[in-house]
Amino acid sequence: MLLSPSFAESSSDGSQILNGQVSFNNAISTLNTTVANVGGDIGIQSVAAGNVVDITTMNDTHVDSSQYNNGQQIISTLNANVSNVNGSAGIVNQAVCNAASVSTDPAITSVNNYQQCAAQDPTATANVTANNIGGSFSLANSAMGNNFEADTNAASMPINNKQINSATAVASTTANISNVAGTASITSTAIGNNAQIVHYSTNP
Repeated sequence: MLLSPSFAESSSDGSQILNGQVSFNNAISTLNTTVANVGGDIGIQSVAAGNVVDITTMNDTHVDSSQYNNGQQIISTLNANVSNVNGSAGIVNQAVCNAASVSTDPAITSVNNYQQCAAQDPTATANVTANNIGGSFSLANSAMGNNFEADTNAASMPINNKQINSATAVASTTANISNVAGTASITSTAIGNNAQIVHYSTNP
């Protein structure tokens, strides 16, 4: 996921971050591409997103983040023809209503996250034909209502996460793949609410 960074100034109390995002407009991405005869690797990506925030700090961090999306259309369409690639090929297509990511390395991380997707339907459509790939091939097509990720090695990590989704998530994937020298991976994912929280310790 390509995210827009959010920064906060440090103080004796650490980083205090307040994020409020509201979107009522459409987000539409369309990518039509033909790639042939490439000596190295290739990467192709199309993303349509409503509200996105990426927060990274090295301080004690307190985050209050809210995202609300009522757009009618969040659509990413990717059509790709790929052939004769000596290296690997990676293709990503994604439509997401709300996405928030928090990554910190302090003593304390506190997060209040609220996301509501009232959009019509985040839709990701991928039509891919690929042949004669010298390395590995991967295709990931996904549609999500709300996505939240947090990771820290803080000793204290209170997180309050609330996600509400009333949208229909649609991921439509068509793939014709042949003659791949390495591994091949194809995934199609439609998710309403997704949260991934990782709390790890650096103590021996």
